[in-house]
Amino acid sequence: MHFSLKTLCVILTLTLSAIAASGQELHSPNGQFVMNFSLKDGGVPTYQLNYKGKEVIKPSKMGLELTMNPAHQGYLKNQPDGEQIIRLLSSLYNNFEIVDTKTAGFDETWQPVWGETKNIRNHYNELAVTLNQKAVFNQNDFSRQMIIRFRLFDDGLGFRYEFPQQKNLVYFTIKEERTQFAMTGDHTAYWIPGDYDTQEYNYTTSKLSEIRGLMDKAYTGNTSQTAFSPTGVQTALMLKTADGIYINLHEAACINYATMHLNLDDKNFVLESWLTPDARGDKGRMQAPCISPWRTIIVSQDARNILASKMTYNLNEPSKIKNTSWIKPTKYVGVWWEMISGKSTWSYTNEFPAVQLGTTDFTKAKPNGTHGATTANVKKYIDFAAKHGFDGVLVEGWNVGWEDWIGNEKDYVFDFVTPYPDFDLKGLNAYAHSKGVKLIMHHETSSSIRNYERHIDTAYKLMNQYGYDAVKSGYVGNILPLGEHHYSQWINNHYQFAIEKAAEYKIMVNAHEAVRPTGIARTWPNLIGNESARGTEYQAFGNDRNHPNHVTILPFTRLIGGPMDYTPGIFEMDCHNGSHVNATIANQLALYVTMYSPLQMAADFPENYERFPDAFQFIKDVAVDWDDSKYLEAEPGQYLTVARKAKGSGNWFVGNVAGYNAFASKISLDFLDAGKQYIATIYADAKDADYMKNPQAYTIRKVVVTNKSKLSQTSVPGGGYAISIVPVTDKAQIKGMQKL
Repeated sequence: MHFSLKTLCVILTLTLSAIAASGQELHSPNGQFVMNFSLKDGGVPTYQLNYKGKEVIKPSKMGLELTMNPAHQGYLKNQPDGEQIIRLLSSLYNNFEIVDTKTAGFDETWQPVWGETKNIRNHYNELAVTLNQKAVFNQNDFSRQMIIRFRLFDDGLGFRYEFPQQKNLVYFTIKEERTQFAMTGDHTAYWIPGDYDTQEYNYTTSKLSEIRGLMDKAYTGNTSQTAFSPTGVQTALMLKTADGIYINLHEAACINYATMHLNLDDKNFVLESWLTPDARGDKGRMQAPCISPWRTIIVSQDARNILASKMTYNLNEPSKIKNTSWIKPTKYVGVWWEMISGKSTWSYTNEFPAVQLGTTDFTKAKPNGTHGATTANVKKYIDFAAKHGFDGVLVEGWNVGWEDWIGNEKDYVFDFVTPYPDFDLKGLNAYAHSKGVKLIMHHETSSSIRNYERHIDTAYKLMNQYGYDAVKSGYVGNILPLGEHHYSQWINNHYQFAIEKAAEYKIMVNAHEAVRPTGIARTWPNLIGNESARGTEYQAFGNDRNHPNHVTILPFTRLIGGPMDYTPGIFEMDCHNGSHVNATIANQLALYVTMYSPLQMAADFPENYERFPDAFQFIKDVAVDWDDSKYLEAEPGQYLTVARKAKGSGNWFVGNVAGYNAFASKISLDFLDAGKQYIATIYADAKDADYMKNPQAYTIRKVVVTNKSKLSQTSVPGGGYAISIVPVTDKAQIKGMQKL
């Protein structure tokens, strides 16, 4: 068949001349946002966003670039004007006409299984624009359709691409998504380097124009990492304009799709989507009907509103788990920090340079004497958890294979069911249950995806057999099969498979080194935690520790998509391996409130908590599930103060963390019930506290407060404060106590 480029161009010209000049306008329910959609010259989909009369996103192009079927492309190359025809057919970013628009409004209130608030309002106005791309070759119609769906909330904009069932777009391969976010100026950005395999970087604060010059310094080592651009950054990206408007860019409901990074044109300050490729370099393999994830833009003049936004969750589907009674927020301790900080090891023996599962006989090996997951040591943690009211005990290094688990890109690395000789799998679970405690399973996959998937049913059945209801999974190292990346479409589908498979066995999942969350926990609430950023473990990594302001940025970035298993609660800042934790004890207490998660670990050794029982009391008291949350003070990179009301209780907890500089916090307790008195126990940095030189200096005082009380409290650099607030039940409780 002969295709004439001239014929094609004539048809496209006639089509484009008929496009209406006027665009489509969408208003948020409160009227503060206005989104404009139009087709620019050449039929290019374009959107623009205003907030309170100010432009926050300049006209930005939309669409996708496709990779053609090799056989079809080879055929067309031999046709007259074949290369130009290929370029036209590879485009889903121009030559469109608007053939239909539909608007709708939506307003509901739903209750999450767990969360920062008891109720979440989902209120938006919607515009769905159906676009037709006319393409005719010698009377053969190759026209294609794409829908762009916009939802405008009172806190920002979400939009996605939809590909309805049609004859000319069935199976297609994405070369790149071409979604732009055109900034209005050289904003301040809180960013980490774009990377296909890790999010574990310290944040850099700079102007957009400075990213290129700072990239090399920001790009620190990891066991698996793949950079793609000197101006590439990851989402969620936090931005602040010169006139004090906060902008957050991320994605929601990333299902069957590659993770989106952002590549910056630092001359024009345009950020453009950059998807994670697969082993062949393709960015996505799609089958219509299908959809993309939502691209999200949260905007406010008040940084606190960015943190309070639930837009990411609202753009995900309701829970697909009908009976969620088995999903329980959890506070736990565990055999973990002692390996991270150099006290113990995951491995059982030093005799084997390599392990072959099923062949290597560990019963004949000499124990190394440093193995952490021994029956005796785990019993110590179980006893500690039972004594102090913790729900679970995580145990890492319990299963055979840790002697050569990393760095060898080994396929059959773990079987997830065989314990070391010094770990009594059956006996320890029975002992834990007798104490009212559950063990938490650990599945390190060493990023061997095929190996985990072929063992996953057996591994989950073992958990059911012994009463485990939660698993911490890990994906350290390069992805196997080689060439795939941690955030490609195929690997993202694996993470989703593991979550859904776990739900079949009524197992909660806490995935480490996996893709950053995008609100999927609304749909699959058994995804009770993720790491997907630098957690506390980096404090034990010597010169590459977390910056003191790290925890003042994470809630604005990583936590936008879902909770983080940050593993706070370190009381002894000097590690066995010589590293030092950049925090004060008061800061570590505050993290249980400021770093929201329904899964919270008291990460330090039991003996370190026993040295500071008065400070440890806050960790014992603090809730992990909430009826309400109030963001009281916030500035990314500098400070954060949060108040939360415990689920089904009148108790409130407050946390504040400071960055590089001291912060004088001034808050009102007007969130408390009127007419009631409360006892506030305030855990704060001592005046001489110093996160490097004197991190264990703290004060504790009790005062009587009401909803009319106001508190002034100073946090030192890298410090903070934590408050537990409980209703007075007996006047004798407050006799002689100072009133605030």
